[in-house]
This record gives sequence, structure tokens and C-alpha cells, in this order.
Amino acid sequence: MDNALLEKLLAIFRDDTWIVHMFVVVLVTLTLDFVQKRVLDRAYERLSQNGNYWDDALIDAMRAPLRTLIWLIGLSYAVGIAHADEANALFELVPQLRDIGIIVTIAWFLARFIKRGEQSYIRQRVARGQAVDRTTTDAVAKLLRLSVVITAVLVILQTLGYSISGVLAFGGVGGIAVGFAAKDLLANFFGGLMIYLDRPFSVGDWVRSPDRDIEGTVEEIGWRLTKLRTFDLRPLYVPNSLFNNVIVENPSRMLNRRIFETVGIRYEDAGRMAAIVDDVRSMLEEHPEIDTDRTLIVNFTTFAASSLNFFIYTFTKTREWVKYHAVKQDVLLRVIEIVEQHGAECAFPTTTLHVASMPPPLDGEPGDGAAGANP
Repeated sequence: MDNALLEKLLAIFRDDTWIVHMFVVVLVTLTLDFVQKRVLDRAYERLSQNGNYWDDALIDAMRAPLRTLIWLIGLSYAVGIAHADEANALFELVPQLRDIGIIVTIAWFLARFIKRGEQSYIRQRVARGQAVDRTTTDAVAKLLRLSVVITAVLVILQTLGYSISGVLAFGGVGGIAVGFAAKDLLANFFGGLMIYLDRPFSVGDWVRSPDRDIEGTVEEIGWRLTKLRTFDLRPLYVPNSLFNNVIVENPSRMLNRRIFETVGIRYEDAGRMAAIVDDVRSMLEEHPEIDTDRTLIVNFTTFAASSLNFFIYTFTKTREWVKYHAVKQDVLLRVIEIVEQHGAECAFPTTTLHVASMPPPLDGEPGDGAAGANP
């Protein structure tokens, strides 16, 4: 029985040799896939220790596309072997589909390499303690990926038999109609391009618009939308075209933070005002967190309703929001100490009521002691 079965299988292989060929092709494909995976894993493990992020990006970007390419070529050859033995209209499309698949795989690899390269560049700069312009890096990476996609589409059209010059000519004529139909999309695209060129803000900046209810930290600048994170941690998506028509304030690029406060003392402490103002000015000039190269003013300014006011106008060295408030608190506490050291007090709203003395009683009118007495 076993011999008969074996003879039958040998007869099948002898008559239908394409099955053997397909089996060999699939086996070779499996072997190549296994080998490339082991080789790339070992290469990535070794190259990740040399401190160069670019070769890591190349190996990491190559993994999935290379595996897809091996199986694509292997299966297309296997199908070609079956086509040689059995005619079928669908099999005739295999070479063309294989070429398109190869183009897509190469474009996929290039896009992955650009993305990994961008990430590696940022990590390398951060590891060295160098400044990173994330906005420019992101813009260049997106332009490169867009170029890869456009090139891949044109090559695919050429592979399908379309003339690229004809496609470009049609795009020039049809672009007018597309432009009118997608004017908002194009406005957002060019708005994003202007953000990349003018760079009014970058990723990580705190921005706000006095014209609109827009305020938050920039997380991502896309070609259509800019993603902000508000201070209550809500995501805010703003169309790029909006930034062409509104005023945008970028507090992240301020040089210093300002302390502008008014302090009032009592009217009875008027004689101590000059000494208090001088001591507060001296304190600010000696404070390690106050930028004395900027405007520094401490002057008596106002006769208020219930206080004599002097104002403090100065700038801190720090731009950090949290640290700024710590510095401001320290300055105000020192001002209170100076006021108290001079025996004065900070004023608060008060009202003084002056009551005139009672006039003497007229002749014939009873005095206080006769109030209520009978005449």
C-alpha cells in the first residue's frame, strides 16, 4: 500500500513538475525570510551599541519592507510557474502587480527610513545636550516623505502604461477645478507652509491669540491642522489657515517676566515713605533673580482713598511660569518685611467718620439735664 501511494506521488511529480518548482520557490522564500530576520536582528543588536543612531534607523526601517519584498517576489515567481503550466487571464496581471508591489515597498522603506532618521536625529541632539529645532526637522521630514509618495505614484502610473507628461498636463488643467473645490484644504496647506517658513511658533511653545479663544502648548504642526494642548489638558485642533488672519502671541519667546505691583501704606506713615521706597529699590537691585539690566522702578505714585501707594516695576531673570511665581512671592514678602521694619503698615480700605461737636442750647431751650422735664 505504501509503495503504491509512493508511486502515485512520484507519477504526479513527474507529470506535474510545476508543483515541485512551486514547492522549491516557497521553501527558498521561507529560508530567505528566516535568514534576513536573524541577520537584521543581530546587526541591529550590534549597531545599537556604537552610539550612531543612523545605522539603527536604517536597519529598523528595513525590517518590515524587506520581509514583504521577499515574499512578494517569491510568491510572484510561484504564481508565474503555475501560469506557465496552466493558462489563466488573471495570471497575466502578476508581473505588473509585482512591479507595483516592489515600487510601493521601496517607497515604504524610504518613508520609514526618513521617519526613523528624524527620530534618531532628535535623540542624538538631545543626548548631546544640543538645541533641537523640532519644527524645522518635522517640516523637512514631511517634505521628504511627500516627495517619496509623489515619485512613487508617478512611477506606478508609468508602470501601468500611462504617460507621465500627459498626467502632469492633465493635473495642470484639472488643478484649477480641484483648487476651487478644495480651497479650504489648500488654504490650510499653505497656512501650514507659512508656519514652517515664518516660524511664529514651534513645537513646545506656549501660544495664544487675543482675537480668538486660542491658548495652549503646541504639540504638533500638521499640513492641515495644528494641535494645541490647553492648560486644562484638553486637545485643541486649529486649522492652519486661521493663523493667517489672527494675531498670535508667543509668550514662550519672551526675554523676561515682569513684576508690576502696587503697594499701599497708611497715611499716618507718610513720613516713612521715602525710606521704604529706597530700601525696596535696594532690595530689588541686590536680588539674585531680578534682572537689573532691565527697567527697574520703585516710586511713590498715588494719594489713594485710604492709602499712599508706591509701585514696583521690574523683571525676573527666569521665564519659567512656576519659578517666576516663586520669585514674585519672595519679592513681595521682602517688601512686607521692609514696610514693617520701618514701623509702618500696609493699608487696607478704611473709612474715617468725623463728627462735629454739639452746639450749645439756645435761650429758653432745656439743657440735657432738663430733657423731658415739665416747664
